[in-house]
This record gives sequence, C-alpha cells and structure tokens, in this order.
Amino acid sequence: MTVTAERGRTATAPARSRRLRAVLTKHWYAYAMALPVVVVVGLLVLFPLLQGLYFTFTDINANNIGNPVLDREASYEFVGLRNYLNVLSGDASYGAFWATLARTLVWTFVCVFLHYTVGLVLAMLLNRQVRFRGLYRVMLILPWAVPMFISAFAWRFLFNSQYGLINWLLELVGLPPQVWLGQSWLALASVIVVNVWLGVPFMMVALLGGLQSIPSDLYEAAEMDGASAWQRFRHVTLPGLRPVSATVVLLGVIWTFNMFPVIYLITGQNPHTRILITYAFERFFSGATRDYAIASTYGVLILSVLLVFATVYRRVLRAQGEEL
Repeated sequence: MTVTAERGRTATAPARSRRLRAVLTKHWYAYAMALPVVVVVGLLVLFPLLQGLYFTFTDINANNIGNPVLDREASYEFVGLRNYLNVLSGDASYGAFWATLARTLVWTFVCVFLHYTVGLVLAMLLNRQVRFRGLYRVMLILPWAVPMFISAFAWRFLFNSQYGLINWLLELVGLPPQVWLGQSWLALASVIVVNVWLGVPFMMVALLGGLQSIPSDLYEAAEMDGASAWQRFRHVTLPGLRPVSATVVLLGVIWTFNMFPVIYLITGQNPHTRILITYAFERFFSGATRDYAIASTYGVLILSVLLVFATVYRRVLRAQGEEL
C-alpha cells in the first residue's frame, strides 16, 4: 500500500509541473503585464504592513530608532507580546483601549445609520419626477465635492462658542449658547453632525442608482394588488436595494471607523472625541518620545477588528442569500 502511494505521488509531481509550465507558456503575457502591479502592491502595501506588524513586537520609539542624520544605529529590542498586553489591559496610559473602542463603535454606528437613513430618504425624494431635480442633485452632492479639510475648518468656525453661527441662532431664539467643541459629549455630537453632512451625498448617490435599477413593473404589479405605500417600500424597494445596501454599508463602516480628518481637524486631541485611529496618530506623532510600537499595535488591532467585522458581515449576507 505504501509503495503504491509513493509511486502515485512520484507520477503526480511531473504532471503538475507540466500543467504549470503549459499555463505559464500560454498566459505569459498576462503574467508579465500583472507583474509590475504585484511588485508595486507588495512594496506599497505588504511591506509597510509587515513592517508595522514587526514593530508591534518591539519597543521602537523616537529615541531608539536608527537615524542616519544623527549617525545613530537602531537600538530597539524585541519585547514579544508586551505591547498587546499593555494596550488590551485598558490602562489609561495606553489610550484606555476598551473605552476608546466603545466610543469608536458608537461613532461608527450612529454615523453609518444616519448616512444610510438620510441618504435613503433623499434618494427616494430625488427619484421622483420633481421640478429642478437636477439642481437639487447638484446641491446635495456639493458637500462631497468640497475638500474635507475646508469643510472641517468651516464647521469648526460654525461651532465656535463665541463667534459661531450656531450659537448666534440659539441666542436668537432665546436658548443658551453652548461650548460645542469643549471637553464634553457635545464635541462628539458635533463631529457626528459634520461627518453625517459629509457622508450623506455618497450614500444618496449610491442608493439613487439602486432605486433606478428596480424595475417599475414591480411597483405597478404591487399597486394592482392593492399594496400601500409602506408595503411597496417594504416588499419592493428594500429588497431591490439589498445588493447596493450591503456594499455601501460595509464601505461606510470601514471609512467611518477610520475617519481621522473630521475628528482631528475639528476637535484636535479631545478625549471625548478620541477614537482608535486618532489615538494611534497621537501616539505616533505626539509626545517627547514618539511611541511607534504602541501606534503600530493600535494599527494592527484596528485592522483585526475590521477583518472580523467584514468576515461576520459577509457570512450573514451569505446566509441571507446575498453576495458582496
């Protein structure tokens, strides 16, 4: 029996080699065209990713990293899992990981929920035959076209506690002014408003495309069966939007989870608006000794959370008969 199996493996190896050689000979041009892309992706994506992963097992910082300008050799050391244990302990000196993760999840859920619901309402309104529909579409897409840093600075001025337009309107109707971007949860609510304002146009355009792909015959058949507006929305519109919704929600979660500029440009290093990605940035670029090891550890943990979410999300969709 053993001799027969060994002969089978010996005969299979040359056959595989011949098939591989035949594939390479037949499609060498395609592989040659794809090779530069593979090399560029490897250099720009895989190499930094693997380097960051390696840093998480060291104590690298601004004082022990190699510096050719100062003629200093690298002196950081391998520390094993110490960085992960420190971060996952939830210690405040390492960013209070679990509290920051909870705030990140709240920020992501609220923003994506409002992106989707507001975008869906606007898409349904624009899907109707109304006057100046093209003008409305242009006006609603404008926030997405404006550079993000300009929008962030504009909203920062609007939320200014002394000169901002929002407090001026509050005083105009007899309400007390607020310190929107101070050390309170109002700061988180403020950046959520800005992020919703920035993210709704993309969601609206994507859902509008999904609405226009639903055959009108389905609505006509539903009306002939006596379905109400709510029943048509529930049994025709939502199922028709499911493929588009699955994709845009996944993208929205990933983008919002890693949304750095809106929070950092408006509130800076405010602990009430700190999410995982902003703390990683603070750790990397702030302080007397820039802690590259802890920042890299946060980066790996962020990637891990998003990979777990994407895997679970895809399995849930597959169980419902949907594919991304």
